[in-house]
Amino acid sequence: MIHIRLASKEDIQNIMPLYAYARKFMAANGNPHQWNGNYPASEDILKDIANGNYYVCTPENAPEKIVGGFAFIIGREPNYAVIENGAWHSDQPYGTIHRIASNGQAKGIACACFDFCHSKIDCLRIDTHADNKPMQNAIGSYGFRYCGIIHVADGTPRNAYDLV
Repeated sequence: MIHIRLASKEDIQNIMPLYAYARKFMAANGNPHQWNGNYPASEDILKDIANGNYYVCTPENAPEKIVGGFAFIIGREPNYAVIENGAWHSDQPYGTIHRIASNGQAKGIACACFDFCHSKIDCLRIDTHADNKPMQNAIGSYGFRYCGIIHVADGTPRNAYDLV
């Protein structure tokens, strides 16, 4: 069983290895461009933590061990204002899930994340790179529906999904 809690800035040293692992995993699985370079950087995660939007996943029997993490923000996502080749399935208030990562050793991180977020608000939105097949599979398996293409801050396209 996975436990989810708000992260603190003291967690950063245990969070960043999740992203190092995720970048290697994505590159090895046909998605070398989504998180290339140093994204997300510790500054990105620390900003999420300061805003009260970053959560860590721990095994229920080992609460000190961080095995996953993600940002969850309830409210408008500026990158979602324009969607191409489709539409959102609802205009109701929503929460956005960003930057899900795990250490690759714990199973069920994505599902635990989605369960947690869905318990906070009925409508969820998420996006991922077109090459990120493992995340697309997790999103689809949970019941998210494809909506169209959005563009992130650097202008690159992402597949967008919602769960209503």
